Amino acid sequence: MYLEGKEPTFRKQPRRANPYRILVLLVLIVAFLAILRAYARGDIEAPFMPTHTPTRTTYSYVVEGNTHFMAGSLDKAIESFQKATEVDPNDPALYVELARVQTYSSSLLTTDAERKARLTDAMTAIDKAKELAPRDSSVLAVRAFVLNWNANPALAGEKSEALLNEAEAEVVLALQLDGTNTLALAYYAEILVDQLKWVQAQQYIQAAVERDPSLMDVHRIQAYTYETLGEYNLAIQEYKKAIEITPNLTFLYISVGKVYRHLQLYDQALEYFAMAANLNEQLGIKDPIPYLAIANTYARDGEFFAASRNVYKALMFNPYSPDVYGQLGLIYHKSRNYEGAIPALQCAVEGCTAEESCEVRECNPETDPMVAIEGLPLSDNTVVYYFTYGSVLSGLHRPGDDYCVTAMEVFAQIREKYADDPTIMGIVKAGEDICISID
Repeated sequence: MYLEGKEPTFRKQPRRANPYRILVLLVLIVAFLAILRAYARGDIEAPFMPTHTPTRTTYSYVVEGNTHFMAGSLDKAIESFQKATEVDPNDPALYVELARVQTYSSSLLTTDAERKARLTDAMTAIDKAKELAPRDSSVLAVRAFVLNWNANPALAGEKSEALLNEAEAEVVLALQLDGTNTLALAYYAEILVDQLKWVQAQQYIQAAVERDPSLMDVHRIQAYTYETLGEYNLAIQEYKKAIEITPNLTFLYISVGKVYRHLQLYDQALEYFAMAANLNEQLGIKDPIPYLAIANTYARDGEFFAASRNVYKALMFNPYSPDVYGQLGLIYHKSRNYEGAIPALQCAVEGCTAEESCEVRECNPETDPMVAIEGLPLSDNTVVYYFTYGSVLSGLHRPGDDYCVTAMEVFAQIREKYADDPTIMGIVKAGEDICISID
């Protein structure tokens, strides 16, 4: 039989290509290649991979803090230990180290208010440590150290004796818990010196030296003990031993320089103050204290121009501190530049406007910071600014000006607080008599 039409086929006919499917595939291929190239360049990361900056550990912050402390960068050390406590807020050892560094750093601050604030921070840190470990010998030892520095009469006032007694109770308990705690022995010696118990202080610091002579704190306190007893050469030797252990702590160089200056060995004093200034320069720390120490040394040696230049250097670093203006005023007074002393001492005692402070430090109003200064409250550390200011005003008073009005106000403040001090009252009465006689 014959069938007309299309011939039959016994093979499967191929399907025609779908142009849309091909387009989709091409797009996917191009996208895949783009992703591979971006991954190769680092523009994107594979999922579930760890981050490039892992979370910092407590240990890393502790190492960093200790490194900064040994390098003399105490503010950076404080920052590192604070970050460590944020990572692990339940480790009392971290608060102990933080409090210790905060306490030492207070010696680098220029005003009572700054020192008191820093020591208050140290107290907060060590109180947290005690809360976490109330019977830990190291915690109690450092708490005694912090309490003792807080007990400075210029800062604590009437609370000084109570703080000192509390410091003694803490360190005694620390030694009861661990009689081999070297720092507790040393800190107890420092407390005993401040309590005027010198024989006992020598016994405890000698025990600390024999137990571990590798600690900076031990030699610092040994030096402090000798210095208080008037053994100045031995004090210098011990401060130098502390410097050998921690050669970048500027407050140790300042301590050596002050002993040399007390001995009127001005060249040696200036050498150590200059070392402190050079250390700060290397570390990028703008600390006015070494320059103030240099200025006071030059002033004692009668080199008033060099003294004033160094105070100006200190003012460049810290134009905000009324204490530095007071130091400049004292140097002007010693050099008999009484007219120059008045505005500088005014900034320290009464405060001054930004324009007045700029004039005192001979600044450029267009480029230098314009800073208004708040006067310092009357205290054992600032009374010298007050009676010098009053004395200069009364001495320069002439009919028609208001110098004696201000001087008598200043003398009244001093008299209210220091009526029982015959030396200060002698200065006050002399100034008052001048004003009374002229009026």
